[in-house]
Amino acid sequence: MAPATAATGAATRDLIAHLVHETGGPVTALRAIQDDRGWISGEAIDAVADVFNLSRAEVRGLVEFYADLRTLPPADHAVVVCQAEACQAAGSRALTRTLEERLDVELGRSSQDRVVSLDPVYCLGLCARAPALMVDGTLVVDADQAIDRVAEEVGR
Repeated sequence: MAPATAATGAATRDLIAHLVHETGGPVTALRAIQDDRGWISGEAIDAVADVFNLSRAEVRGLVEFYADLRTLPPADHAVVVCQAEACQAAGSRALTRTLEERLDVELGRSSQDRVVSLDPVYCLGLCARAPALMVDGTLVVDADQAIDRVAEEVGR
């Protein structure tokens, strides 16, 4: 291992070591790493496998199973569009298609330049003001009327 990689691995082990005897420890460790670093690198997968005495394949399987875990750095801006029934009834499917075109990114993906991601969510609790979305953690109601503002906020 190169020194930087060894240091990263040691820091990751320090971050998660206290979880080794916890129920659900490996998943909690992966979430802690993502919360700390924004994503789960190959070195982090190796560290979780080592600390919890699992194979790399087992840890990779956990990462792939949980949709909230990611193995790539997050985009600069996150747009999350509600896909639940009330928002669908208010036009979230058409809104999603418009956002995909306007932001040049498919639902569930990040743009190639990693400037923006567009992800589904299945309720923001704003049914009365649907369709709803979030931009970088800020709620947007009546979102079908705010497409230009959303695009401007993420630099598109």
